[in-house]
Amino acid sequence: MSRIYWYAAAVAVALLAVAGYALLRPTAPHDSGAGLGAVDPAPLIVLTDGGERSFSVEIADEPSERQQGLMFREHMDDDHGMLFVFSETQQVGFWMKDTPLALDLIFIGPDGRVRAIRRGEPLSLATISPDVPVRFVFEVKAGIAARLGIEDGDRVHHPAIDGVAGEGSPGQAGSGPVSDD
Repeated sequence: MSRIYWYAAAVAVALLAVAGYALLRPTAPHDSGAGLGAVDPAPLIVLTDGGERSFSVEIADEPSERQQGLMFREHMDDDHGMLFVFSETQQVGFWMKDTPLALDLIFIGPDGRVRAIRRGEPLSLATISPDVPVRFVFEVKAGIAARLGIEDGDRVHHPAIDGVAGEGSPGQAGSGPVSDD
């Protein structure tokens, strides 16, 4: 009878391991919206020469979140991205070792202005870095920045950015005028 208990225990452990993997494995946002990380309720808005470009965003403001980033993601909607928030303005560098998606990395200064846009190649160990210190990095699917006309100098609005830059977001009542000078 002890063999039956050992067998049952081994099956239970195997089932728990499979269930644990299913719960903890990285998920990828699909075009259906399934599997998204925690989406911030406030959109990120980029003011371009062609108008406002709005994105839903996941926020990476903790070291573990910034380290994970968009690793293992295979799909992401065109109007979705991840905003990396650093506690201070600094020189940053990213790599794409475990990221199968090609990405545009939009480097943003503490004033909310785009400082540089760089392309990240899937699964690459090459360092992606701007030539200037930045406070934020916004990652979107490769080609989105060019397609939407996002360029150096454009103003980016999100509560995390506006709190540092000292300006309100577009469309917020009581936030005061927004200057793009």
